[in-house]
Amino acid sequence: MKQLSKIQTIVFLVGGILMVIGAGSYVFMFQRAVMSVVFLVGALCFALMQLEQRYDGQNVVIIRLRRIQLIADVLFILSGILMIDSHYMLLKPLFSSYTDYIQYVYNKWIMTLLIAAILEIYTVHRLSSELEKEKKC
Repeated sequence: MKQLSKIQTIVFLVGGILMVIGAGSYVFMFQRAVMSVVFLVGALCFALMQLEQRYDGQNVVIIRLRRIQLIADVLFILSGILMIDSHYMLLKPLFSSYTDYIQYVYNKWIMTLLIAAILEIYTVHRLSSELEKEKKC
């Protein structure tokens, strides 16, 4: 896999840290308006730098794992958008009633974040072992 430059690595790490700070602070009700934007900025930095790590080989398993990482990145960004919506309720006019909005959208960022985190953990561990196997061969 293509290695990131020093600046890209720093952006990648800062993005991850911003995601943790944003989600943690949002959950503990500290500056929700600001922390939702902090999370989204972190998710964008994290996802963009992860997309920069390209794989040019032919290993089908690694290609599949990279696609799963892409899904996780999209879910991280969607989590940030839904987190902002949970604070500002921007999508509320699209629903016929307030209860429909609460049922389908409000605070659903938690589910997308959980799914993305599980996918990311799985792919990171599997990718490292698959890349080690590829180096040995």
